[in-house]
Amino acid sequence: MFPNNFSKLRLVSRSAQCILIGLVLLCSAGMAFSATAREIDVSVEVTLERFNKEVPGAEGFMKKAKGVLIFPQVIKAGFGIGGEYGEGAMQIGGKTVEYYSTMAASIGFQLGAQTKSIILVFTKESALKAFRNSDGWKAGVDGSVALISLGMGDSLDTTNVKDPIVAFVFGQKGLMYNLTLEGSKFSKLHK
Repeated sequence: MFPNNFSKLRLVSRSAQCILIGLVLLCSAGMAFSATAREIDVSVEVTLERFNKEVPGAEGFMKKAKGVLIFPQVIKAGFGIGGEYGEGAMQIGGKTVEYYSTMAASIGFQLGAQTKSIILVFTKESALKAFRNSDGWKAGVDGSVALISLGMGDSLDTTNVKDPIVAFVFGQKGLMYNLTLEGSKFSKLHK
């Protein structure tokens, strides 16, 4: 009886190792086969159009921003241990000035994969400057990010945002709730 249980444990352990290796390969493949600047720019424009269409008042809010960091597609996968990776562009005055990656790891109950889009809006010049001057900015460590979620009938016109950095996370079905960017690392890409 003991050897049989031991072989099952070893099989589960091997499965977990294979999944962990797959996650590492997913993240490293994203880095090794990173998108070109042009591909990122096209995806960013599509994401901004969708955001402006889906969120009432978004266009006016974005015009007041000191800078906007847009990640069109952040892929998250996990089986107990998870990881996520995405690439995006920083826009100031509607023009791309830099490219960034985001990466995070997590441990806990999780199974499967999902994609999401993330938009970080810098409402204060000092927050934008600190972010751009960092070697790798980590949410919750180097600064806080307020996640904005809107209820039915709300719009950004009626929301009084005072935080220096606010984030919107949305998926295939619109804005996503109960998420966090805590621990996500943002690093400059050299395109």
